[in-house]
Amino acid sequence: MKASRRPDGLVIRDGAMRIRGQWSVAWMMTPVAIIFTLLFILPSLNYFVLSFWRVAAFRVVPDFSFANYARALGQHLPVLLYTFKLALLTAVTTTVLGFLLAYVIRFRAGRLAPFLLLVTLLTLFGGYLMKVYAWKTILGNEGVINTALLGLGLIDQPITSLFYSPGAVVVTLVHFLLPFAVLPIFSSLRGVEEAEIESARDLGASGWRVVSDILVPRCQTGILAAFSLCFLAAVGDYVTPAIVGGTISMFGRIIESQFGQAFNAPLGAALSFVMLFASALVLITAGLLLRLWRPR
Repeated sequence: MKASRRPDGLVIRDGAMRIRGQWSVAWMMTPVAIIFTLLFILPSLNYFVLSFWRVAAFRVVPDFSFANYARALGQHLPVLLYTFKLALLTAVTTTVLGFLLAYVIRFRAGRLAPFLLLVTLLTLFGGYLMKVYAWKTILGNEGVINTALLGLGLIDQPITSLFYSPGAVVVTLVHFLLPFAVLPIFSSLRGVEEAEIESARDLGASGWRVVSDILVPRCQTGILAAFSLCFLAAVGDYVTPAIVGGTISMFGRIIESQFGQAFNAPLGAALSFVMLFASALVLITAGLLLRLWRPR
């Protein structure tokens, strides 16, 4: 065990200092661990156990069975796949747009960069429901777009496909989630110096080669964080499909109905964990695919 001598002459062993530092970190992390356990782990374990029970005469009966999971994977599997398709489309679109906006703020905006970043942050305080209802006003049969087109004489009847459609759900979610994609990607791009990009261009690299060989490998963490946030928020959302999706059935609405109208909490818990495990597989796959990205 190594020892070091302090200016006052006392001898302190490095091993003792290291152990004391580890105990200090452990004590600081204890409140966080307790809060995380009480608010997340224990409720999750409770619902995991509940997912194996059943409902009889509108009462939850403790009974270990895989019937809820069988029903979730059998009866509701098409809805799960459809939900994942919309969530993937939303996450990919938002991540790409977030990357472009983050690139503009980091390398192209110049003196306007702080202002654009501030605007991006301010959009987080706009309110989720306000944005959803704003798009309802824009895309509705009597909304801004249809009113403008009718006024210009370009159409004779409102375009009903704009509202209560998968496109309306995706557009609304992209608008809401875009700041959550911009911020982590911008944070990663801050580690890339402009001199690196200029050097690559001086060597003849095209814009795509700069993005592919420099920017994407250097900000993989930010891209994965942006994709994960957008995908998880989109796959579990049920408010947006209910307001702008109309009759579109998504997995979040089914889960909400089981806890509310159907009074079938065990099935709702099973549906939640099916979506959780499937989402984890998607994110793991996305992380592996992103790690395979190599400069050409």
